[in-house]
Amino acid sequence: MDRLSDISVTAKPGARTGRLTAGNHDFPCAIGRTGLAVEKREGDGGTPIDTFPLRELRYRQDRLAAPETGLPLIPIGPKDGWCDASADPAYNRPVDFPYTASAEQMWRDDHLYDLVIVVGYNDDPVVPEAGSAIFIHLAKEENGELQPTEGCVSLRLDDMLALLARIDDETVISISG
Repeated sequence: MDRLSDISVTAKPGARTGRLTAGNHDFPCAIGRTGLAVEKREGDGGTPIDTFPLRELRYRQDRLAAPETGLPLIPIGPKDGWCDASADPAYNRPVDFPYTASAEQMWRDDHLYDLVIVVGYNDDPVVPEAGSAIFIHLAKEENGELQPTEGCVSLRLDDMLALLARIDDETVISISG
């Protein structure tokens, strides 16, 4: 199967859901609870607008077999976290728990992080307070409706698996309104 060089997410102003387009596939997705953000800030609940590389796929190997993808695969373990403390030297980087600064737990009881594509947002270089832990992960649903994220993009499991089979570490994601 041919790999895609780019995928896109579009959403209307103020919306908390949008569409992820990957080649000839179009998937519903959830975005941040405050919609799209032109100037992303830590904790604002916005999904950043721009074009970003896709770095790797982190996954729960205790719940899922390694999916077909061209992204580097990294298993998630119980000690895995992602630092969201802006003043910490590891800000917007993976860390191991226990960790002294604030960090997102990657090993979760829900299934949102069973598959996590790390988006290359604010990582080269890292800018304090510009936002952290921007991922494409599995969606939370209530009554069949996708629920907003804290700034990430989220997809249903089948849609995520279809996307993963078409992307690699040369693929970029463009997010726009």
